[in-house]
Amino acid sequence: MSFVKVEQKEGYAVLTIDREKALNALNSEVLGDLEAAVDALDLNAVRALIITGAGSKSFVAGADIGEMSGLTKAEGEAFGKKGNDVFRKIESLPIPVIAAVNGFALGGGCELSLACDIRIASENARFGQPEVGLGITPGFGGTQRLARTIGVGKAKELLYTCAQVKAPEALSLGLVNAVYPIDELLPAAEKMAAAIAANAPIAVRATKKAVNDGLQVGIDEAIVIEEKLFGSCFESADQKEGMAAFLERRPHAPYQNQ
Repeated sequence: MSFVKVEQKEGYAVLTIDREKALNALNSEVLGDLEAAVDALDLNAVRALIITGAGSKSFVAGADIGEMSGLTKAEGEAFGKKGNDVFRKIESLPIPVIAAVNGFALGGGCELSLACDIRIASENARFGQPEVGLGITPGFGGTQRLARTIGVGKAKELLYTCAQVKAPEALSLGLVNAVYPIDELLPAAEKMAAAIAANAPIAVRATKKAVNDGLQVGIDEAIVIEEKLFGSCFESADQKEGMAAFLERRPHAPYQNQ
């Protein structure tokens, strides 16, 4: 993988999109590397994933306009499907995914962050969907996930005007959970990932599935989804140890995903 690096930590991994000279813009090769890296994750060892970009200027500045500029209608649709398939794979990972947004998250970069469970940003971060200014629509899920995250009215404003949102406004909109100085961003993401990794992985995965699946249906169906996933945690070694430790007023042993 030329443009994606993965560093395995204790219970979590850090995936870095490394095309710094192009502000980490997404072309077909980067998307292929990203998909390969996600497919190669050892989900028995990795309990949370951080996605970030190389350098301090850009998370992902967007899809590669040089590659897109000459596409036919059919090729454009295929490129959109490629990006959507990769981002949907990230969104559907059973483990939590944290976007550590270090700088520009425009177009495909904003869409990549939206495919993650949690977004935290550096003080120099900027979010936006500038596609209509280039004669196209967002193609990697931006028209769908942005409205689901910050509300329809504000999402349409940003989509129609190409306006960029700085980190403080992104925080006020609920687009990001927290804002940090650039040198504190990755440590904060790693601290969060380590905290997630310390919890019972069966329960964390079931919780993610309950939230994601429940949001796609009505409340009555969603409650049933939760009930079944709640029940699925019982009789596991992690559940037995976690509750025994609580009752015995002692720290729990490391969870084993069993």
